[in-house]
Amino acid sequence: MTGDLYREAGVDLDKANELVRRIRPIVRTTYRGGVITDIGGFGGLFSLNLQDVKNPVLVSSTDGVGTKLKIAFMSQKHDTVGIDLVAMCVNDIVVQGARPLFFLDYLAMGRIDLTLVEQLVTGIAAGCKVAGCSLIGGETAEMPDFYRENEYDMAGFSVGLVDNSQIIDGSTIRVGHRIIGLPSSGLHSNGYSLARRIIFDKLGLKLDSFVPELNRTVAEELLEPTTIYVDPVLHLLRKYHVHGMAHITGGGLYDNIERILPGACKALIREESWKVPPVFDFLREKGNVPPEEMNHVFNNGIGFVVVVEPSEADDIVSFLGAMLQGVHIIGDIVPREPNAGAVEIVSP
Repeated sequence: MTGDLYREAGVDLDKANELVRRIRPIVRTTYRGGVITDIGGFGGLFSLNLQDVKNPVLVSSTDGVGTKLKIAFMSQKHDTVGIDLVAMCVNDIVVQGARPLFFLDYLAMGRIDLTLVEQLVTGIAAGCKVAGCSLIGGETAEMPDFYRENEYDMAGFSVGLVDNSQIIDGSTIRVGHRIIGLPSSGLHSNGYSLARRIIFDKLGLKLDSFVPELNRTVAEELLEPTTIYVDPVLHLLRKYHVHGMAHITGGGLYDNIERILPGACKALIREESWKVPPVFDFLREKGNVPPEEMNHVFNNGIGFVVVVEPSEADDIVSFLGAMLQGVHIIGDIVPREPNAGAVEIVSP
């Protein structure tokens, strides 16, 4: 047992040890080949199986969930934001053709709430299982006087593996290639500061308010987990040649597609080519948000894009459509004029 002084100052070491005991079985459900450690040590150990990889390259990513956490605080529902945390990291890794191997988390709060942390880790483990990676370590920091009561922050860290010859970086994208959009499940984990202002400040809605346009409550819509694209994308890469991919996060289609385009190429996106989920029309209309800002702030229904050969585009849509409903060809790669933008979104 530890002494009372540190506990009185706000840090309970006995509770931290109890937390490890509680979450150990949850974490173990994510273990896959390669894990050679258990939680509670100083570092997570993962053995690389490189039999089928001639020139291995590790790909890493880190991210958070942003102010979507505010919705979890308000609703006192904490078992889904862990899925968001994993998704924001592993979707970035698979963009480069990498297979996620393992994941680490960082949780910080004023006082450790065992039930709350167990819910968070349950969500993280669920996300890891969907992504096919192992949760091999993390940190839960008890920081008295630093966070408001019942509030916390979280960050995720993922590492994946790809053969150097199979890295996808957009460098082979050429004029004539087609752009395929994979559907989002909603807001994912971006644009929540604007969404919260419209929904709570301007409209005065509550979490339990039923919104007819959405056919669900505010909480149900805003806590919808981010789609994890790892499995369908890895299946795609085994069968087809992909020239570039982008995870559509903060900055929307404009900023994220631009990151993978060669200088001579422009992405021409046609908005009428996919059905925009109701939440985006709701925010645009109720918040009087200009179309261009909508496309900069939100994903507007497209959470991930792949750039492919025109001759294979229809086959790829059918292939991905068997795993994800709402896959569409949303645009083309066209010549980019001097001093022109890298992404143009045209309305019908």
